[in-house]
Amino acid sequence: MIERRPFDSLGGADHGWLKAKHHFSFAGYNDARRMGWGALRVWNDDTIASQTGFPAHPHADMEIITYVREGAITHRDSLGNEGRTEAGDVQVMSAGSGITHSEYNLEPGTTRIFQIWIIPDERGRAPSWGAKPFPTGERSGRFVALASGFKEDHDALPLRTDARVLGATLKAGETASYTLAPDRYAYLVPAKGSVEINGMHLDARDGAAIRNETALTIKALDDAELVLVDSAP
Repeated sequence: MIERRPFDSLGGADHGWLKAKHHFSFAGYNDARRMGWGALRVWNDDTIASQTGFPAHPHADMEIITYVREGAITHRDSLGNEGRTEAGDVQVMSAGSGITHSEYNLEPGTTRIFQIWIIPDERGRAPSWGAKPFPTGERSGRFVALASGFKEDHDALPLRTDARVLGATLKAGETASYTLAPDRYAYLVPAKGSVEINGMHLDARDGAAIRNETALTIKALDDAELVLVDSAP
């Protein structure tokens, strides 16, 4: 089963400095049919104006992954961590027992991100933060784990949940494959370009909610950049 969720059907809000689209219920957007997908709880598509951002605010017991599509985001938190994560890079914040952080676009131009929240396997652990570059050339033609709770994904940022976040870049006409275990949930979004997934068409920033499909074949109709979450029920 693959359910296409067109970009225009997503919830969202326009705050002026922030234009947000929500694949799942979030903040003022509430849709009982879109409360999450397996352990995946939030997938926000955020466009952040220059010299603006999210002031310090708290989180707890959530794995928060930021995939930077354009520009850069500057992070500061109550643990003393500071970092600038730019396009092609990924950051992970394990909120654990509680952390306060801010995220600002201090760049001269617009920043665009996906922010993905996944429910952790355990509550109350010590919070942490980390970031890492993932050059798009190194995931050309294949899916690469960017953040993962699986020990075999040595090069990925660690997650405290039975899930992985993967990225791939495809040239027009190229294909990539991914195998899902029978009980898994997957959610795919093309950050750029249009694709076919098992024959279903997706435009840029559409979502595909995937269940009971063990073999995924993604064909790029244009040059494409893909993000995929594979999570437990």
